[in-house]
Amino acid sequence: MRQVAALFVRGDSVYHSLAGVDAWDEGRDARRWPGGAPVVAHPPCRLWAKLRQFAKAADPHAERMLAVQAVQAVQAVQAHGGVLEHPAESTLWAHCGLPLPGRAPDRFGGWTAEIRQCDWGHKAEKLTWLYIVGVHPDDLPELPPSAEPIAVIKPQR
Repeated sequence: MRQVAALFVRGDSVYHSLAGVDAWDEGRDARRWPGGAPVVAHPPCRLWAKLRQFAKAADPHAERMLAVQAVQAVQAVQAHGGVLEHPAESTLWAHCGLPLPGRAPDRFGGWTAEIRQCDWGHKAEKLTWLYIVGVHPDDLPELPPSAEPIAVIKPQR
């Protein structure tokens, strides 16, 4: 089985228990990842997301820069194949020039899919964009059946 790097994951992430996955959480600092393998990247999103005006970051500038550095993982995705995941309508796409869902692939063959996280067991619909390099849309594995969300994500006031 080929090793895959999972970057910017939570310390309690399921990635830590998956065979063939080299998980990089806050303790390992994904910015130090040496490269050389396909990537699944989950860069910080709260300051790039649709509800960013409600984000509560201790140091917003530092977190935003961490996201920019995480986007450098896009270069690894483009070089080695993989996936970058962020909330739908993330401003990170425009910042990095990534193709929107339904658009032609970029010069790396990368394209963006929009998925609903409730189809993978999340309680809310939570639309998410996946920037994918190295797999043609026709070659994706079978997706899970559609599920109905049982919760709503909305800002607390």
